[in-house]
Amino acid sequence: MNILVINCGSSSLKYQLIDSEKEAVLAKGLCERIGIEGSRIVHTPAGKEKVTQEIAMPDHVAAVDAVLAKLTDKEVGVIASLEDIDAVGHRIVHGGEKFAKSVLITDEVIQAIEEVSDLAPLHNPANLIGIRSCRKLMPNVPMVAVFDTAFHQTMPKKAYLYALPYEYYETYKIRRYGFHGTSHDYVSNRIAEIFGQKREDMKIIVCHLGNGASVSAVKNGECIDTSMGMTPLEGLIMGTRTGDLDPAIIGYLAEKENLSAGQVIDICNKKSGVLGLSGGVSSDFRDLGNAAEEGNEKAETALEAWSYRVAKYIGAYTAAMNGVDVIVFTAGVGENNAFCRAQIMSYLEYLGVAINEDANMIRGQEVEISAKDSKVKVWVVPTDEEMAIAKQTAALV
Repeated sequence: MNILVINCGSSSLKYQLIDSEKEAVLAKGLCERIGIEGSRIVHTPAGKEKVTQEIAMPDHVAAVDAVLAKLTDKEVGVIASLEDIDAVGHRIVHGGEKFAKSVLITDEVIQAIEEVSDLAPLHNPANLIGIRSCRKLMPNVPMVAVFDTAFHQTMPKKAYLYALPYEYYETYKIRRYGFHGTSHDYVSNRIAEIFGQKREDMKIIVCHLGNGASVSAVKNGECIDTSMGMTPLEGLIMGTRTGDLDPAIIGYLAEKENLSAGQVIDICNKKSGVLGLSGGVSSDFRDLGNAAEEGNEKAETALEAWSYRVAKYIGAYTAAMNGVDVIVFTAGVGENNAFCRAQIMSYLEYLGVAINEDANMIRGQEVEISAKDSKVKVWVVPTDEEMAIAKQTAALV
């Protein structure tokens, strides 16, 4: 079954065409600067060279049209016609409490996604644009919404409620939702397969560490806690996000800097994290590592603070599950940055974690990076959210 996976942003559109039965990516690409001068599509068919073309894309309908044209192109296409696309899977960031699993898209589902859009104002409206654009151009193709928040809907109330007056939860649904759920689901399933066990029989901590980052505790096959909150701002220190923060700081900075609360939150989302801690060196961990090696103390402190926060969450989730069988690193930093992994693991000796330094140097592959005598196993498992979306879409369709 050929599944077109769409991840739509406000001015961009990522896509992959996946044969879900063979688990093969037939083509992938990116539409950039949608609605802006200089828009272009970057298209990569499997086994062929990348093709970049500047093309006018005044809106997302035009972008989807450009994607479909490339997929069916005689030279760089991978399918004969649109009839070869069996279904479309859409990544949706926030499903609120309405969606605990992926669903076939209907008018009612679209309305429900709109109703929770104020919980993800930068993402859900763009995701909806992608849905509407695809429906316009492929009205008879079944479509599925796959939610970043769905995997975390198994959290118990003690984990997802904030200690605010309960009426705010009842009225506004203010609670922890968690994100990166598709990745946490995929990686925890995959590590269980590697161990030859059922996920339901394991205690797994997944560390999704990229520019955005989160940790989840997966016990008996279900997520029981995760580090991101009502929005992706809570939890770990990230590339440009603060992570956990005393909420009084918002009001304090607003008063001192003569800013609105919204402006301070914008700083927390876009100018903070390791970028802010490093004094503006970079939000890219490779740049920070290079700067630290050259003696930049702020860059070094930023990396230390980041690793410390990850290790604290691992410790907390070990306690929450009353033990852990395996800790898994995934996403850009988790899969590729040996230095950051080693920093985190240095805090875990109390768990009996021992590192295999040679294995830890391997990048972007499934590999055990703990030593043979390590009491808790530590692995790297590359995530594949697009493949997970394609599988869930195929299963529903």
